Amino acid sequence: MTDGSTFSPSDDPLSPNPNLEITKTAYRLFGCWEKQREENRIDEKMEEDSENSEQLLDNEGNDLENECEQVLENEGNDLDNDCEQVFEIEGNDHENVTDFDTRIVDGENGMSQGKNYLPPVVGMEFESYDDAYNYYNCYAKELGFAIRVKSSWTKRNSKEKRGAVLCCNCEGFKTIKEANSRRKETRTGCLAMIRLRLVESNRWRVDEVKLEHNHLFDPERAQNSKSHKKMDAGAKRKVEPTLDVEVRTIKLYRTPALDAMSYGNSSSSEREINNHTDQPKRLNLKKGDAQVIYNYFCRVQLTNPNFFYLMDLSDDGHLRNVFWIDSRSRAAYGYFGDVVAFDTVCLSNKYEIPLLAFVGVNHHGQPVLLGCGLLADETPETYIWLFRAWLTCMSGRPPQTIITDQCKALQSAIAEVFPRAHHRLCLSHVMQRILEKLGDLQENEPFRTALNRTVYDSVKIDEFELAWEDMIQRFGIRSHECLRTLYEDRERWAPVYSKDTFFAGLSTFQQGESMSSFFNGYVHEQTSLKEFFDMYEFILQKGHQKEAVDDFESRDSTPTLKTRCFYELQLSNVYTKEIFEKFQGEIEMMSSCISITQLHVNGPIVTYIVKEREGDVNMREVRNFEVMYDKAGAEVRCICSCFNFKGYLCRHAMCVLNYNGLEEIPLQYILSRWRKDFKRLYIPDLGSNNVDITNPVQWFDHLYRRALQVVEEGMTSQDHYMVAWQAFKESLNKVRLAADKHV
Repeated sequence: MTDGSTFSPSDDPLSPNPNLEITKTAYRLFGCWEKQREENRIDEKMEEDSENSEQLLDNEGNDLENECEQVLENEGNDLDNDCEQVFEIEGNDHENVTDFDTRIVDGENGMSQGKNYLPPVVGMEFESYDDAYNYYNCYAKELGFAIRVKSSWTKRNSKEKRGAVLCCNCEGFKTIKEANSRRKETRTGCLAMIRLRLVESNRWRVDEVKLEHNHLFDPERAQNSKSHKKMDAGAKRKVEPTLDVEVRTIKLYRTPALDAMSYGNSSSSEREINNHTDQPKRLNLKKGDAQVIYNYFCRVQLTNPNFFYLMDLSDDGHLRNVFWIDSRSRAAYGYFGDVVAFDTVCLSNKYEIPLLAFVGVNHHGQPVLLGCGLLADETPETYIWLFRAWLTCMSGRPPQTIITDQCKALQSAIAEVFPRAHHRLCLSHVMQRILEKLGDLQENEPFRTALNRTVYDSVKIDEFELAWEDMIQRFGIRSHECLRTLYEDRERWAPVYSKDTFFAGLSTFQQGESMSSFFNGYVHEQTSLKEFFDMYEFILQKGHQKEAVDDFESRDSTPTLKTRCFYELQLSNVYTKEIFEKFQGEIEMMSSCISITQLHVNGPIVTYIVKEREGDVNMREVRNFEVMYDKAGAEVRCICSCFNFKGYLCRHAMCVLNYNGLEEIPLQYILSRWRKDFKRLYIPDLGSNNVDITNPVQWFDHLYRRALQVVEEGMTSQDHYMVAWQAFKESLNKVRLAADKHV
């Protein structure tokens, strides 16, 4: 299991296991780790040469060489990272670090000891081989033993290191040639070790761990070992930070340069980037906040094995950023990850907790949480770290569209991590900002009308640009800096520029609509971190319950039809209740479309003009909408782009379909994300079936997740439950019979 837990099966494997022990992994990064890197590259070769007789390559090294070229990934990247869970305690003052001791558990006697380095576990990952070596070396020094490189291997026809085994210095025994030497015997055949493997070209993963030693620890002797002397020497040298601003996927250990580059979070809503050096940022925690985070994460992982969290530490070990996501959210992304909004309301409005959230929209049009974070600052590097952590959890599948507030740091990070995604700004926030910045014009009704018409009613780009020019000229606001900046960035927020971008109704493109924060009504400016985590599970459960109720109502209720249109009848049996009610509004408004005129023909593609009356009875205007229809493929597209904006066809397109004699809406315009008969199992993507048959950890992961799928299916009804339970019993009997044959 990659989250660092150890599993002890009970007599009945199907019964709850009281001996389940979850050991949290934690790293602390000290400055000496970064400073050792140059020395390691020089000294490692010298150490291996000087102890060549002690460091014999195992036969398995040759096998692993081939394995490094054909890596069997562990069922998708999303769960591979479950052990990248870093924890560090700090408060507003440096002295608060001592308020809580990181604890480790002695595997032999169960005694708890105050330590800075927890034992290694399978699944730990590091940004480089040096970081992995330094971590194990620091851990060894603290316990009182020394380490060495037992074996290492490179990729065929390359000098690039691909894997290594780090072992206790007491590993093995003297060779025959050494047996007669006067050198004191220090080897005891100790088996303690870790096996490291390079994955994804830039991360080192712990693949195997043996913690048990067969000798007593000798801190004094260990202190004089080559590995620890090298560490002490490295700590004494001052290495000037280089201007390396590269940020890798889930970069746990940042270079000093990244800490030195601080981007100001100014009071302006654009939060412009200020290029100046500053003190390294850290998460602003009050006394006890770190304990709150730690307690919550530990408790959730006991009941939610696929819960994932990651903490970002500075070079001096201070906590800067936190990211977490539960199993259900990870699974929901598979259904609703096409469009994602990045909610930074708490962060940009200076709430007490610097909270942000990834939000999607479910099959009922309701917001669904896809991950959360706490950030120390709003720099491009911080956002890049967060986005890459989140993307890794989602198996590297980026969203089609990502919606954010206006922020240059965000824009830079999204271009780096999601280069192919459509980055758009939240229109309701842009409109609100325009009104707030214009002072006296905020309550000017003629101006508000002109602004709304320009933004919401323009159906062509030239219409929008001419209307904008007329508006700023009419109200004398041409020199206003806010409007000038927004106009330069208009392609990211004005609807007329986003007609080819899919939004699934998550953004607002109609006057009067607005997009609120996911935690709106729960989190306020003075909400503390403890108060937030106390109600966090309640907020999630309330959302899950609402979805379950909506599922029930959509499945078991029959909507009332308001017209005789066959499109309404067709989709009343398909869409969920909430989506159908929105679609039904388009059906009703088909009556306002008064005429359809053929404009021109280009082969099978015909362009029509649909005239529609808008407004109230006394002041009704007639507007023209161009609709293209491809007879060959039964494809239709309206210039209003309702399908891309909301995920269902508009009244203009349906009028053209009806005009051409189509009795049903083509299937390509009925999205599965809105269907009430589409089965959604909220378990993470099972990923690949490739499993390393020599790795017990991968056995557990593979079997556990497959069993979890049966559990989810078995919970859908009593009949499903009985079938699943019978299958479990039969499978268990077969497994026991297979085990008996090998006894």
